[in-house]
Amino acid sequence: MNLETYSWKDVDPARQAALLKRPAQDVDADIRDRVAAILERVRRDGDSAVAEMTRAFDGVDLDDWRVSDAEIEAAAAQLDADAIAAIDLAIANVGQFHEAQLPRRLAIETMPGVLCERLSHPLDSVGLYVPAGTAPLPSAAIMLAVPAAIAGCPTRVLCTPPRPDGTADPAVLVAAARAGITDMFKAGGAQAVAAMAYGTATMPRVRKIFGPGNAWVTCAKTLVSGDPAGAAIDLPAGPSEVLVIADDAARAEFVAADLLSQAEHGTDSQVMLLTTSERLAQDVKSQVEAQLGGLSRADIACKALEQSRIIVVESITEAIVISNRYAPEHLILQCADARSYLDKIRNAGSVFVGDWSPESVGDYCSGTNHVLPTYGYANAYSGLGIDQFMRHMTVQELSRDGLAAVGGAVTTLAGLEGLDAHAAAVTRRLESSA
Repeated sequence: MNLETYSWKDVDPARQAALLKRPAQDVDADIRDRVAAILERVRRDGDSAVAEMTRAFDGVDLDDWRVSDAEIEAAAAQLDADAIAAIDLAIANVGQFHEAQLPRRLAIETMPGVLCERLSHPLDSVGLYVPAGTAPLPSAAIMLAVPAAIAGCPTRVLCTPPRPDGTADPAVLVAAARAGITDMFKAGGAQAVAAMAYGTATMPRVRKIFGPGNAWVTCAKTLVSGDPAGAAIDLPAGPSEVLVIADDAARAEFVAADLLSQAEHGTDSQVMLLTTSERLAQDVKSQVEAQLGGLSRADIACKALEQSRIIVVESITEAIVISNRYAPEHLILQCADARSYLDKIRNAGSVFVGDWSPESVGDYCSGTNHVLPTYGYANAYSGLGIDQFMRHMTVQELSRDGLAAVGGAVTTLAGLEGLDAHAAAVTRRLESSA
């Protein structure tokens, strides 16, 4: 295990910046060109292109890539009662938190006779991508499907890669079905993104695509989002990450467990500990090494730890300044009076407060959404919520008196901009007799 410790005050600004760098996530020109070719093939050939690429990339020959009702029933039969109960608990908690986010209709009279409103509507169609990769992610199906259903999006489709036997992961299918998804497809990678973005004879075209994925999926989402004929996407994606802020009172066992819970996601993940205690830093390293031995994904976690850091700081306040600069996907506060620091935190995807709030509860069933901005994008983007599944439009309605009250300002501002027709649209009305 190679998890290095550094003292923040003992390194110069250039070294400090280097310590906060993520592992490089470059999408080379070859991947971009190959993804672009996949998108074009699916756009041109539809279902046949998806079938050919599923055969080539997944080694599966599917006569029908739509998931049938019988497959969903068979998937449910493979899960025990505890698994079903856990899925239902997650759906209930995520649903409760997201229902509270539904926007209210806004109507305000800014001046007598000038009514302004904001109306919200669900997106007409959304595509949800649930990767398989090195581990199936039924939790991702829940985090995407639940808000889409609550928002009321009429068309909701889900794509997930097939397994070698031609079936999809049973837990993913069950989670999606119980969260309200009826249209599921066994397709992965860039070809699935293309099918959702452009539509095929089998796959309805969607307006926006949600969900994580590998470099190919991420590249495909980026390309279709830049195509006027493609689809919008949720938020920039990158490897999973966590930053823990801890003081001398924190329990090294808990801190180590939190670091490892993210390190096991993938070899490109990064975990960070900022602590005021050199003793805790050493204890955490010992705990990480001890806990690694019991993990099934220890090899993956070890590689992630090679690009991770423990940084000793002067104070919790300094740690928060550094954290805001790093803008982590997940931020855990394991320090005395942790809640009192919330107002100082500006850049984080999701925050976990206190010793009894492990990041893994947010991944599964506390109720918050685990689709979050990574790779520093938390300084500008928010995590997934109801709002991203809806669009909002403003409305204005004026009476003649209202137009008269505001018309002078309109014509003056139009004059400042040299837009005579804008002014005339007001003056012709006010000068009319009717």
